[in-house]
Amino acid sequence: MTSPQSDSASQPPQGHSHGHTHSHGPAAPVSRHLRKVIAAVLIPFATAVVVGLIAFWPGGVPDHERTGVGFDRQTQDGRVVQVDKVDCADVNAAQVPPTGDTSTPSGREAVNEQKGECAKATVEVTSGDDKGRRFVEVVQPDAPRQLKEGQGVVVAYAPDAPRDLQYSVTDVDRKVPMALLAGIFALAVVVVGRLRGVMALVALVVSFAVLTLFILPAILQGSNPLVVAVIGASAIMLAALYMCHGVTARTSVAVIGTLISLLLIGLLGSLFIGWANLSGNTDDNTGLIHGLYPDIDMSGLLLAGVIIGSLGVLDDVTVTQTSAVWELHQADPDMGWKGLYRAGIRIGRDHIASVVNTLVLAYAGAALPLLLLFSIAQSSVGTVANSELVAEEIVRTLVGSIGLVASVPVTTALAALVVSADRPGAGGAPAATAVPARTGRGRRRKKG
Repeated sequence: MTSPQSDSASQPPQGHSHGHTHSHGPAAPVSRHLRKVIAAVLIPFATAVVVGLIAFWPGGVPDHERTGVGFDRQTQDGRVVQVDKVDCADVNAAQVPPTGDTSTPSGREAVNEQKGECAKATVEVTSGDDKGRRFVEVVQPDAPRQLKEGQGVVVAYAPDAPRDLQYSVTDVDRKVPMALLAGIFALAVVVVGRLRGVMALVALVVSFAVLTLFILPAILQGSNPLVVAVIGASAIMLAALYMCHGVTARTSVAVIGTLISLLLIGLLGSLFIGWANLSGNTDDNTGLIHGLYPDIDMSGLLLAGVIIGSLGVLDDVTVTQTSAVWELHQADPDMGWKGLYRAGIRIGRDHIASVVNTLVLAYAGAALPLLLLFSIAQSSVGTVANSELVAEEIVRTLVGSIGLVASVPVTTALAALVVSADRPGAGGAPAATAVPARTGRGRRRKKG
C-alpha cells in the first residue's frame, strides 16, 4: 500500500494537490470579487479617517504662560566646568532641630546636610541668550545624582527669581547614549528585517508624527480626547500595517480585525472608566495638565491612552492570526472555513497566553515603584486595588487584555471566511499552481 506522500511525489502536478504543503512565497492573490468586498469596507473607513484628520487638525500646540513647575519650565543646555569638595556645613542653610531630634524625615535630612563633604559644581550655560553664564550648584553627598567635571547637564531657568538663583541643574544630558541606542536598534531592525525592517522604521516615524503633530496638539486645543485618539490610532494602524505588510487582502483582513477590537476596547474602557469613577487626574503630571488646560477631559484622556496603548500589541496579534490562516489555506486549499478556524484558533490560544502575560507584566513593571510604596505601607491587596492610581492601571490592563483576547477569534474567523470563500482563478486572480513536495522518501525512490 502506497502512502499519499509517495503518490503525490510520483504523480504530475494537478490543479489542486496537497503536495505544496510548505509555500514560503507570498500568498496567492484572492479573487476580484473578494477584493471588491474588502475595498467596500476599507475605502469608506480610510476616507473617514482622512476627513477626521482634516477636521480635527490642530495646527500646532497652543501657547501658554509657563508656570515653572515640573516639565513646564524653560530649560537650556549646560556643562559642568569645575567640581570642588567643600564642607557641607559651610554651604547648607538647613537648620538642625534644637533638640537634635532625628526621628522625623525632615530632622534626619537637616542633620545629614550638616555632615560630610558636599560637591560644589560650577556650571556653564551653553545655549540660549545667557550662553557662557556660570552659576554654582551644591550637591549633597547622599544625592542620587552626582555631578562630574565635563558632564553635560540640563539647566532650568526661572526668570522671576533673583539673579543668583535663576539657573539650577534639573537633569543630566543623555542625548549621546540615547541616540547611540536608537542607532543600534535601527541597524538591528534593518539587518534582520531588510526591506521589511526599513518599512517598519518608516512606519514608526509616521506613528510618532501622528502622535506629536495631531493627537497631542488636538487634545491640547480642546478636542474630545476619545475622538482624537480613535482617528489618530486608525491613521497609525492603516499606515503601519500597509507599510510593513503590503497592500494585500491579507493585510486588509488584519486591519478590519484590529478595528473591531479597538471599537470593543473603546466601549469597554468608556463603560468601566465611568463606572469606577476614574478621573484620570492622579499624579503631579496630570494635575499640571489639568491646571494649565482645565477644559481637557482627563477621564477621556485616560481612555485615549488605553486605546493607543493597546494598538501596538493588537497589530501583532491580528497580523499573526491572519498570516497563520492564510498559510493553513495554502497548505490545504480544500479545508473549509470551520477547519481553518479551528486550526487558527489553536495557534491563537498560545498567542493569547503569551501576549496577555506580557501586557500585565509591562504595566506591573511600569508601576513597580508605586507597588513598592504600598508594600512598605503594608496595605492590603483590596486597599491597593481600590486606590485610584492603581485602579487606573488595573482597568487599563484588563480592558486592553479583553480586546487582545477578542481579537484572536474575530480576526481568525474573518480570515477563515475570506480565504475559504475565495475561488482561485475566478475574477482575474490566477490559480495557485501546486508544487509537488520533495521529501526524503521521494528522493530515495528516484535513486532506486
